Amino acid sequence: MAIPLKKVLDSDDTDRIDRGLLPDLVGYQLRLAQLAIFKDLKRTLQPYPISPGLFGVLVLIDANAGMKQTELAKAVHLDRSSVVSVIDNLETMKLVQRRAANGDRRSKALFLTAEGRRLLQRLKPLVLEHERRLTRHLSPAEQKTLVNLLRRIFPEHR
Repeated sequence: MAIPLKKVLDSDDTDRIDRGLLPDLVGYQLRLAQLAIFKDLKRTLQPYPISPGLFGVLVLIDANAGMKQTELAKAVHLDRSSVVSVIDNLETMKLVQRRAANGDRRSKALFLTAEGRRLLQRLKPLVLEHERRLTRHLSPAEQKTLVNLLRRIFPEHR
C-alpha cells in the first residue's frame, strides 16, 4: 500500500527549520516532488525488482523494439557506459535481449523478452494507479498545464 505523498516528506524535526528562499525556488519544489514521487513509485513497485528508472527503460524498449543502445542512451539522458550497465542488469533479469542491429554488426538492437513483456503488462496498471494518486488533487486541465510547463523548463532535453 502506498503512503500518502504529503507524509513522504513531512517530519516534526524539519518543520522548525527556516528554509530561507528555498520554498520559492522551482528547482527545490521539483526536487521535493521527485523525492515524493519516486518514494511512492518504489513502494508501488515493491513486489517487483524494478526501479522507476528501469521501468522507464522497459517502456522505451517496448515502444521502440529494435532500438539501438545509443538511441536508448540519448532517450534517457545517460552516457553509453551507464546504459550498458542498465541493459546488462535487465539482461541478467531475463527481461531484455540484445541482438545484432540490422545493417550494423557493431550496434546492438534491444528487445523485450517474453518475460519482459509480461512484467511490463503487470507494472503498467500499478504505475497508472500511482499517477492517479499523484494527480488526484488536480483537474485534467491542471494536469495538462503542469506537464506542459515542466516540458518548457528544458525543451532541448525532450
